[in-house]
Amino acid sequence: MRLHRDELALGVRVPIISPATSPSLLVKENPFFIRGALPSSTQTKAIAAIVKNYNWREVVVIYEESPYGTGILPYLTDALLEINTLVSYRSGISPSANDDQILRELYKLKTMQTRVFIVHLQEHLASRLFLKAKETGMMNSGYAWIITDVLTSLLDLVDTSVIESSMQGVLGVKSYVPRSNVLDMFTKRWRKRFRQEYPDMDQVELNVFGLWAYDSITLLAEAVEKSGTTAIPKFKKADNREYLTDLDVLGTSELGSLLLHSMQNTALKTGLSGDFRIVDGELQPSPYQIVNIIGKAERNIGFWTEKDGISRKLKMNGKTAKTNNKQLGVIIWPGESTIVPRGWEIPTSGKKLRVGVPDGLEQFIKVERDPTTQAVIATGFVPDVFKEVILSLPYAVPYEFIPFPIAHSPTSKNYDDLVHKITSKEYDAVVGDVTILASRSEYVDFTLPYSESGISAVVPLRNDDRKNAWIFLKPLKAELWIATGAFFVFIGFVVWVLEHRVNKDFRGPKRKQVGMIFWFSFSTLVFAHKEKITSNLSRFVLIVWVFVVLVLTSSYTASLTSMLTVQQLQPTITDLNDLIKNGEYVGYKKGSFVKDVLTRMKFDSSKFRSYSTLEEYNDALSRGSKDGGVGAVVDELPYLRLFLNKYCRKYIMVGPTYKAAGFGFAFPKGSPLVPDVSRAVLKVIEGETMNSIIQKWFGNETDCPKQDGMAIASSLTLDSFKGLFLIAGVSAGSALLLFFIIFLYQNREILITDDSIGKKLCAIAKVFDLKRDDSNSMSKKPSEGNESLTATVFAESDASIELSPNLPLQSPEIGISDGLGESPASEEFSTTEPGTPVHETMSGTIEER
Repeated sequence: MRLHRDELALGVRVPIISPATSPSLLVKENPFFIRGALPSSTQTKAIAAIVKNYNWREVVVIYEESPYGTGILPYLTDALLEINTLVSYRSGISPSANDDQILRELYKLKTMQTRVFIVHLQEHLASRLFLKAKETGMMNSGYAWIITDVLTSLLDLVDTSVIESSMQGVLGVKSYVPRSNVLDMFTKRWRKRFRQEYPDMDQVELNVFGLWAYDSITLLAEAVEKSGTTAIPKFKKADNREYLTDLDVLGTSELGSLLLHSMQNTALKTGLSGDFRIVDGELQPSPYQIVNIIGKAERNIGFWTEKDGISRKLKMNGKTAKTNNKQLGVIIWPGESTIVPRGWEIPTSGKKLRVGVPDGLEQFIKVERDPTTQAVIATGFVPDVFKEVILSLPYAVPYEFIPFPIAHSPTSKNYDDLVHKITSKEYDAVVGDVTILASRSEYVDFTLPYSESGISAVVPLRNDDRKNAWIFLKPLKAELWIATGAFFVFIGFVVWVLEHRVNKDFRGPKRKQVGMIFWFSFSTLVFAHKEKITSNLSRFVLIVWVFVVLVLTSSYTASLTSMLTVQQLQPTITDLNDLIKNGEYVGYKKGSFVKDVLTRMKFDSSKFRSYSTLEEYNDALSRGSKDGGVGAVVDELPYLRLFLNKYCRKYIMVGPTYKAAGFGFAFPKGSPLVPDVSRAVLKVIEGETMNSIIQKWFGNETDCPKQDGMAIASSLTLDSFKGLFLIAGVSAGSALLLFFIIFLYQNREILITDDSIGKKLCAIAKVFDLKRDDSNSMSKKPSEGNESLTATVFAESDASIELSPNLPLQSPEIGISDGLGESPASEEFSTTEPGTPVHETMSGTIEER
């Protein structure tokens, strides 16, 4: 029975150093195993770097169906996924496969879109593969081939005729072996000895596996030397020789553990393969060399290190040279082409690109069938853009349209279902007015948007207010009208209080005084007041109020002028939240994602109504929610602008605009078409073709007046004048407060009496109603006048109940006496003011005399 080398090493406790490259063989699981070569998994990142360097999105891996070939697959797949590249297909080839089987597999690969192949085969199987690839035309321009280290490093073992005929333009990676004097001397001795021992064989050059083996033996020799013995190691036999296995017969090495510890962490500074370092039983990675097969041999085009990635040159210390050029050297690709392969193409023998198209607004996309040929014909803005994009691609992409109906039913298919057809592989692409959404991009890839988008609302316009007989009331809001009227009355009252005792224009019968309060304040509106103001406090109040009136009248005039002269575009609803509050119905385009947006905005789903044409939008908005229509249509900006361009004088766009990414073409996840189509979209958008397409389907938008430029005059609110009213109120109130303080101080004798509060108030009121005569007051001593006035007022107050009805008739007589017998010429001079004490009148007459 043949024993496994790991079991042998563990059983006899002897370290085994091996150039095994299989990544499935782990050092951690085999304590006596030391790897003297790099595992094949270490080169996967170098291969992924090449793929990323040329932006290839998909690759095909061709591997040998054996433990050697399958071991690299998980590592290679993970490395490619890190750069967002997919392994679209894994092609396993058995070592015993005949040429026909290889040929059938290659034809299968040729029918696929991917044109980048990573080959992980040993030299004898790889030679047959490339011969058949040449036969099938897969070594022509447009193809890219990358071979792994096992083949690149052993390229000398491949027949030269195969290399020259079938492997031209292939890229390869292999471990880098730096040039050194030690290596040159060893190579000369090797060639000399090889010719002596094998004179009839072709010269075989040294490869990295041979150099690793030589360095491993050198390392072992140094370890033995360090152990301090050169004797042949002895094996300790088992004491119990009964029932022994083959391993027990061998025994256990007494020197193995000592050698293992010495070899697990050591290094050769002058190894033939370069920096030969073993850490924890693993050979440490060295730079990988990237070569291009040209002619009979290979040509170096760059290097790769895990730290610095791809670089054109490498320093002597094994680090990449500092350079801004991270590209590889000039590469001759298969077919002697210098153009980098695109990495994929639509096979001429394959099926056409199946493109799903929805049936929507005819200006955007309309799907019909030719009655003669039954071919699907798509017209509109979106198909025209798609056709121009396809024509802008540097290669031909045959396609066919497949219609996708979207019905009115709430449970019918919508645009999300259309996009899901890609994941189910019913469609290869979707072309339509499909908005790019985060939820959709989770299972498909979108190109760059070819049209801007967003969500807003359209509502009807109100009737023109210029025909309204009460339009003169609209410049001011109701609360501003009320506040202004209240201040007119308040200012009139303040001025009357301040002028009543000193100004004859503010005296007289009660109805005259009340009328004066309203007349005087409102007359300031047109600055038509002719009453003279005598009090300084009144003048102060009036100055402030006249300024307030000036601002109010100017603002009113400007607002009314705007309403009468500028076309008004007043929407029936100014905010989407008003639709929710009023319980209005809301319309949207059938199949659109707008329905989900409205639901997230807390709209009642029972208030939704879907439509499919612009005419249906117009009819629904015209009828309104109460007559089976809608209060507003919420949709994407391209549809709303098209709608407003047709019905611009009846509707207006309101509310905030909710952003969206725009319309885009959808493809399967990882599709190599997406980058090329996106670049083509940019070319179409930036060119004149896009303007022609827009003009063709949407017309000239300047034919409709720009609603955004039309003024919407709004009524003035109280908030705009709060500051003015505050100033006027504070000034008038301050003047009124100051007047009463002075008045009460002058009549403080009334307040300090022992009478009731009611009598005091009546007395104060009577004194306020008296006309103040400054000349009489100056002829008296202040104390005497006040005492006489106070006594008289209180005397009248006490006797007022017992006065005969004809007591007021005494006043005219006193007035005649005061006038020295003259007949009264006018009302104010012929009679005593109402409420004037008799004692004061008589006293004044005596003094005048």
